[in-house]
Order: sequence, then C-alpha cells, then structure tokens
Amino acid sequence: MGYTAQAILLSLVATSSALQYVGVDWSSVLVEEAAGISYTSSSGASRPLENILADAGVNTVRQRVWVNPSNGDYNLDYNLEIAKRAQAAGLDIYVDLHLSDTWADPAHQAIPSGWSSDIDTLSWQLYNYTLEVSNAFAAAGVNPSIISVGNEIRGGLLWPVGHYDNPYNIAQLLHSGCYGVRDSNISPPPKIMLHLDNGWDWGVQEWFYSTVLSQGPLLSSDFDQMGVSFYPFYGQDATLSNLASTLKNMASTFGKELLVVETNWPTSCPSPQYPFPSDVSSIPFTPEGQSEFVKKVADVVAGVNGGVGLFYWEPAWVDNQALGSSCNSNTMFAWPGKALSSLNVFSRI
Repeated sequence: MGYTAQAILLSLVATSSALQYVGVDWSSVLVEEAAGISYTSSSGASRPLENILADAGVNTVRQRVWVNPSNGDYNLDYNLEIAKRAQAAGLDIYVDLHLSDTWADPAHQAIPSGWSSDIDTLSWQLYNYTLEVSNAFAAAGVNPSIISVGNEIRGGLLWPVGHYDNPYNIAQLLHSGCYGVRDSNISPPPKIMLHLDNGWDWGVQEWFYSTVLSQGPLLSSDFDQMGVSFYPFYGQDATLSNLASTLKNMASTFGKELLVVETNWPTSCPSPQYPFPSDVSSIPFTPEGQSEFVKKVADVVAGVNGGVGLFYWEPAWVDNQALGSSCNSNTMFAWPGKALSSLNVFSRI
C-alpha cells in the first residue's frame, strides 16, 4: 500500500496566543505506518511525521500508553519507540497513561488484566506501574515533560474500585499514581497532570476536584496540571464562552496550570449527531475553519491565568478520519488530492 497523507504548511494570520505547550496527539503513527501510510510535506517529499509536525510549529507530542493491549499497539515498548523519534526531532513528550489495557474514557475505565480489585493492593500496583513506566522512559534517555495519571477520569478510574461513587478510592489511587511518577528517575521531573473531559462544564470540574481532594489521600501538591477535553460536536453547551469561564474558575479555585489536551474540528460534517454550539456555528467545516477554531481555543487558554497548552487529538490518523465523532473528517491530513492547510496553525499559537 502506498497511500500518502499531505499537509500544506501555509502562513496564517498570527493570533495573540502564546502557549508553552503547542501539541498534537500522534499516538497512532506506527499503526498508520504499518498500514502503508506515509506523510508528505508541502514540498512534496515524503518525510517522517515528527519532522512535518516540528516544521509546522508543534513543540510537544502526546501519546497514550495502554498497560497490556492484546496486539501490542500503544504498549510501553510502542511508546518508547515513538518517543525516541519525537525527541530526536526536537519535540517534547507528554505521556498519557490510560491505566487500562484499552481505551480509558468517560464510558470505559477497566482495570488491567492481572491487577487486583482490592483497593490497597491496587493502589500499590498502580504506584509500581507509574514508577516502572516513568523509569523505563528515563532509562531510554527520554524525559517526558508531562505525565497524565489517567485519561478523562470524570467518572473515576480503575473501575469498579475507583468508580465515581467511591471518591475516597479515587483519591487513594491518584495519590499512589502521582507518587510513582514523583519517585521516578526522570530528570528534570515531569509535570504531573490529572485529566477530565467536558472542559466546558464547571460543575463537573468543581465537583470532581473538590470531592476527591476533600477525601484526604490526594493532596493538591501531588499534581501540577489540570487537563480538559473540549469537543464542540458533542452538544450545544460546549461553547467557547463556557470553556473560558470554566478554565477561569478552575484557575481561581485550584491554582494549577491548565491545558486543553484534546480538541479537534471537522473538515466534513454533513450529518452531525448534535447541533454545534452557538459561538462556533459560523466556523466552516474546512481547513480554514480548522485553523480558525484552533486559534480561538488557543486564545481562550492563553487568556486564563495558568493557561499553558493546547493539543489537537490525532490529526494524522487518516484511516480513522472521523476520530470517534459523527463528523466524517476531523484530521489535518487527508488522502491524496486533499491536502489541508490547517496544520501550520500551530506555528501561530
């Protein structure tokens, strides 16, 4: 197979945003390459994806780690391989620990195979896991700048032990996971992140952190950053205005660094499952619209005290262009003949 994905890196109007972390999630790069997909820069030359991203202004890549996936995709060895490539291209690494053998998200947070369902034993296993993974990166000569303990944990993690109706267990598990990273050999130490979805919903963010932090085991000092997902195609309440007010409330209440760690915008969406929010409804489903949306989100983050980063979710996963949404295409790369101009937006945020 000789499929090619193209991205044309064109200059865009500069925004006022200035973020420390300007990134993308590139987790599926080896899956794509194994399927015969290659990536082409604006010059028409086939180049490694990490070099195209770096040239476009990306400075950090996010990559998900699964504990024991059935086919090895996204496991630790997979992630060490792509992290070395990214670091060689001058990119920083953000490690997203799903703490599961497969997808962890608001609907799925399954305990990895072989792990305990006893809270004390599970907490010890989690500590050792985050310690071992962190040390494996350090031993490979890769020093991640961010490590997230869990992925979209609004409903908790490691179900059923850490389900949302067991907030003390959530607090104990997160404390253990954070300290595995803290006690590792990574130098300089990475920022430790907790990550929830629905970044537009202050009620969700306030409930989770206030409830879990009030339990005792998890201390505010255990972690450095709060990450949120922000997807506009999941409901009319996911407005930029609500995102801005939520992040401002999070900043004033919790005092952490804040990042939008998952977002994207479609270039095709003929039959959306939900109406789009009012303050983005005029943005077209085009590469230019992608650029406009990303710049608007970046400006929201940069306008918040402690707002430090934005990550676009899987812009190069071209044989899965819907990226889990009801929209046909949300990637910033396309099949031959459909080169996109939106990737270079990262050089302007």
